[in-house]
Amino acid sequence: MDLAYRREDEAAVVAALAADGFAETEDQRPVRHVMTAPDGRAADLHPLAFAADGSAWQESFEPGRPFPYPADCFVEGTIAEAAVPCLSAAQQVFFHTGYEPRPHDVADMERLRRAFGVRTPY
Repeated sequence: MDLAYRREDEAAVVAALAADGFAETEDQRPVRHVMTAPDGRAADLHPLAFAADGSAWQESFEPGRPFPYPADCFVEGTIAEAAVPCLSAAQQVFFHTGYEPRPHDVADMERLRRAFGVRTPY
């Protein structure tokens, strides 16, 4: 699961996941890092810097070309009948462009097509 968070909250995010048995397994900060649980569950963590207007950006592997998060991409979704903050379907599609998809990316896009009827790149 991908989790975006306010970069100033990183210590709390890492501590919460560690308390559930997750450990750091990949570190590509400041762009992203991954924590994995013993049972194989993984959290792909994305630190965001927020602007006053509610938009945000994430560092990228290309200096000077951060990933943009428009303010309206932050929406509410549902996981196991609980309301959770999430990214809009359009933003998720946007983030799945510009690279060769892995099998789980293709599956993610299939789920978005079925759930929201959005057009996807693959």
